[in-house]
Amino acid sequence: MQACSRVRCATAAFLIAASAALSPIAAQADTVLDQIDAARRAYQAGEPGVATEALNVAIVQIQQQQTEKQLQLFPEPLPGWTADDATAEATGFMAALTGKVLSRTYRQTETGAEVMMTLSANSPFLGFISGLMQTPFFTQGAEGLGAYVHQGYRGLLEPQENGSAKLSLVIGNSILLQLEGSQGTDAEILEAYLSAMDLKALEQAFDN
Repeated sequence: MQACSRVRCATAAFLIAASAALSPIAAQADTVLDQIDAARRAYQAGEPGVATEALNVAIVQIQQQQTEKQLQLFPEPLPGWTADDATAEATGFMAALTGKVLSRTYRQTETGAEVMMTLSANSPFLGFISGLMQTPFFTQGAEGLGAYVHQGYRGLLEPQENGSAKLSLVIGNSILLQLEGSQGTDAEILEAYLSAMDLKALEQAFDN
């Protein structure tokens, strides 16, 4: 069996991905399985390069599906508030280096108050941050800074300018959840958004 050339592999992989995206039949089927089947056929035909590219496409599609489900875990705006669409700031290769970062911004039009909610998952720095947050010296290092517990999850409550607050919570072994208020968004509002989240579902979504 001979490996295909780089140009041939890339062209074949592009055609595989394009046909899966554009074909009405493929659109109704499972596109991930389509890519896996294409990889199997290419491997059996003696084209390992094409098989590898097809599997890479399948991996990307699975990661996209995971991200879409995780973005749905952000809570809806509180009454009187609006929200931007939730976004993923680091996925794929970058997520492997820095961890996946998802965020959503909430706004109260009348007052200008804002809440930035950020989920940082699988960050290589999470263990260090988690340990630091539980250090008494750190939690007593600033006025108003203190340990915080919600539904058994540990974190920090930090004062901000203009009466605002910031909440940081470690969820399970892989997630840092942060809610940062501005323009007078106090801890009560942050806790209302926190209570609107299903933290168990959040933990499971990143463990699977």
